[in-house]
Order: sequence, then structure tokens, then C-alpha cells
Amino acid sequence: MLAAVLAIGCEQERQPPAPADEPPREAAAPAVEHATATAAIGEPAPDFVLEDWSGRRIGLTGHAGDIVVLEWINPDCPFVQRHYKEGTMARLAAKYADRGVAWLAINSTHYMGRGGNQRWAEQYELPYPILEDRRGMVGRLYQAKTTPHVFIIDREGVLVYAGAIDNDPAGVKPPDERVNFVDRALTEMAAGQPVTIPESKPYGCSVKYTE
Repeated sequence: MLAAVLAIGCEQERQPPAPADEPPREAAAPAVEHATATAAIGEPAPDFVLEDWSGRRIGLTGHAGDIVVLEWINPDCPFVQRHYKEGTMARLAAKYADRGVAWLAINSTHYMGRGGNQRWAEQYELPYPILEDRRGMVGRLYQAKTTPHVFIIDREGVLVYAGAIDNDPAGVKPPDERVNFVDRALTEMAAGQPVTIPESKPYGCSVKYTE
């Protein structure tokens, strides 16, 4: 039943969106500054610079030496809404904050700007920024397909994980059967071990890129 509700929710959110909270605008700086190829596991993660809802410019170079988690987000997506109501992402970000892990949410939804990102961040009191990628340049660079879709970059700047947040798309598995791939990868990395599951199939709503 829950799976059906989520599926219906995704169909609904595919309908033409309401007018954006602000008109489209060009970014103050190129969204991608140093990238030469799309992201791939085992390869250096493409660098980028995006702005959060306050206008602060944030990129990978500012987190050199950190483990970086990139989470693609769309507040209109039922899968994202469920995880945020459950506190999945915020708990993980807080759990690893003192272990040199930086969490960055990225919104590549073409019709949503800073206002929508700010409201979402304030509603859930997020301890990490939401970066605006309305033109979809960084999303396409990382080949982000769904919301949520998560990528992990190690301290050397290499992409070591890409995929789903967990193995429970419908959110109905009992705790002993649910595997949080991101939590597992970060635990392994914190222990100096390789990531044993570097890829998984992402689930959620499709990223709403501009045409």
C-alpha cells in the first residue's frame, strides 16, 4: 500500500509545477569550474561551485581533506519527504559531523530556487546547506538520476560511492533488514577500510532537469 502511495505521489509531482518562487536567473559564477569528465567511481570527483540560499558560494575545494557527501534533493518528491520526516539525512550528517564529514544537499529541480531551498532547510532545521543547481549542470556532471541520489567523496577527492541512501525504497522493511548504504560506507571509511558496496541502484523521483 505504501509503495502504491509513493508511486502515486511521484506521478503527481511530475505534473507541471506551480510558478517558481522567483524568476530564473544566471548564477553569479560558472556552476562547474574545473570539471573535464562526468563522475565515475574510483576517479577524482569533478569540482564545482554552487550557491546556497543565502548566496554563499560552496564547492569541493573548500572541503579539501574532508569526506564529502552529496545528496540530490527535491522537496516536492514523496521519497525525499519521507526520509526528511524520518530524519534520515539529518541524523547521518550529525552522526559524522565531528569525523570530518561534510554533507551538501544539491537541488537540480529546474523550477525551484533559493526560496524553496530556504523554506525546506528552515522547516527541518538542517545542519547542512542546500545548493542551487537550477540549470542542472552539476547534476548532469554527476549523472544524478533520482531524488534522493547520494554520492560520497573520500579525503583524497575520489568518488567512492554512488547510489541509494538505503535498500528500502518503500520504507516498509523491518530494522534488521534495512541497510543504510551511506551509513555503512561512512563507518568503513572512518575505520580506514575500503567501501564494500561502492554502487547501488538509486530510487526515488526523477531529477527534474531543465529541458
